[in-house]
Order: sequence, then structure tokens, then C-alpha cells
Amino acid sequence: MTFAPFTKLKDWFAPPLLPSAPAENVTSSALLKKVRAIQIKTNHLVNDFMTGEYHSAFKGRGMEFSEVREYSPGDDVRLIDWNVTARMSHPFIKEFVEERELTVTLLVDVSASGNFGTGEHSKSEIAAEIASLLAFSAIKNNDKVGLIVFSDRIERYIPPKKGKAHIWNIIRSILEFNPEGKGTDLKLPLEYLTRIQKRKSVAFLISDFQDSGFEKSMKLANQKHDLVAICIRDPREFDWPNVGMLYLEDTETGEKYLANSGNEILRNQYRQIAEQTHAEFLKLFRSLGVGVIDIDTRKSLTQPIIRFFKQREKRR
Repeated sequence: MTFAPFTKLKDWFAPPLLPSAPAENVTSSALLKKVRAIQIKTNHLVNDFMTGEYHSAFKGRGMEFSEVREYSPGDDVRLIDWNVTARMSHPFIKEFVEERELTVTLLVDVSASGNFGTGEHSKSEIAAEIASLLAFSAIKNNDKVGLIVFSDRIERYIPPKKGKAHIWNIIRSILEFNPEGKGTDLKLPLEYLTRIQKRKSVAFLISDFQDSGFEKSMKLANQKHDLVAICIRDPREFDWPNVGMLYLEDTETGEKYLANSGNEILRNQYRQIAEQTHAEFLKLFRSLGVGVIDIDTRKSLTQPIIRFFKQREKRR
């Protein structure tokens, strides 16, 4: 795993004595089953638990002109179309409808740290489920969905489109993607989004945020778009078990270490730094006006998302 406390405390660790574990080989058949399982699960969750929440939280771009009609008692006089009224010699008003359609862009981190996970799923699998939940919610509201896959480079871009087949392609792209880069550079997807997406969009940045120095890019992206940071964390990145010597590998840099988890001082200091680092990230997002959804890999995915949608609706 790659995590700030690991970097800060790695001087405590000894060089490794154990070989690294072989990478998991996922066959096309297993991948197809995994994609299908996520599609069924998230579609069910959207239908049963998130109907209406997404629509209420994210409004369209505004009101667009629809037509003019004759004035009726009780109509808002501010909507009178004076040009038509003058021509017709009696009052007409303008009617507007909400321009509902949105563009949703999913910025999904596929760096090597996403392979870490101590529950049923890795962080990358959790990211795929979250992206699926948001994508299905969007298409049920007739919104377009696009995808930016990134690591320490832009790995893939799928332009915004509608339809379930398109969502299937997005989920599969996230799960099957074999990134060229292992590290994380959060500036790249934020700057790429600003460059390619000319109209305002709702952008979900899904990552474990194993990076720094992206504040300026995030601020600029949020000024142009409606940005929401979805932070995925695993409990073991905060709290080690007391099991003696631990073999650790930084999956993004390849560095390997042995750490004595029986050292209570080390465990406590690691936990304190991890919690402080995480809290600082959340504080940073809020200070920039960026929405925040905090996801624990061992807990419910839908509850934090729905809670965010409800809180957002209240602020409107």
C-alpha cells in the first residue's frame, strides 16, 4: 500500500526478507462475471435506495425558454413578454422549463495502491462499484456519463454518452484496465477535465488520494465544474494488527520493508499520523468548496453517498 504514514515512518522499517506475492491473474470469464455482478448489484441499489436522491441533489443547468402563452390571472407579471403583448394587444407571458440534462464525468484512480484491500473487495473494486452506482443513477435521469481513467498519467478517456451499453463499457473499462502507470498524479485528471469538458459538468473524483500538491488544480477544476471528491480508505491503512513482523510493499514505488507490528509505539504513531493525514485531506476539500464522500471499504457504500445527496439537497 502507499499511504502518507507509510512514507513518514518507513525509516523505522528494515529491508525485506520475503519475496513479493505474485499478481492475481484474472481470466476474461472471471472478469465478465465480476462486471456482471457489479452491474446487477449496483442497478438493484439504485432502484431500491437511490431513486430520486440523485435527481434532487443535482439539478440541471438552469431554466430554458419553452414558449409564450396568454396571460392568466395569478401569473407572475415579471414573465410578461412585452414585445408579443404589444403585437397582440393583450398580455402574453414567457414559459420556461428546467434544462434537466447534465453531463457527469467520473475520474477514477487506477494506480497500484488500489490493489490493496483487507475486506471482501480491494479499493479498485470498490471504486468500480461506486462508479457504477453513480453512472446508473445518472442514466436513469437521462444524463450523459463520461470517464477519465488515470494513474500517474491519463490512461483512458471515454466521452460522455447515454445508455446502459455505455455504462457497461465504463464499468468494464475500470475493472479490466491494466494501467501503464503505478503512481498517482491527481493534477493530471483535474487539468484534463478542465481542458476537454467545456461546459459545466458534475465531476466525481474517485481515489484513495495517495498524492499531494494538487490543491491548485482542484480549486480551478471546482471553479468550472461541480466537483465531488470520493475518498476510499481501508481500515488497515489506519490500524495495524499486532501480529509480529509485517511484510510491507509500497505498490506504487515498489519499495519493500519489514515492520514490527508488535511495537506498540510504532502502531500508535502510525495510527495517529494516518488519522491526521486523512482529516487534513477532508478539511482541504471542504475549504476549497469541494463536496466530500468518505468511503470505508468494509462498510456500506450507499449510505455515505445517499447522506451526501440529502445534505446537498438541503443546501439548495
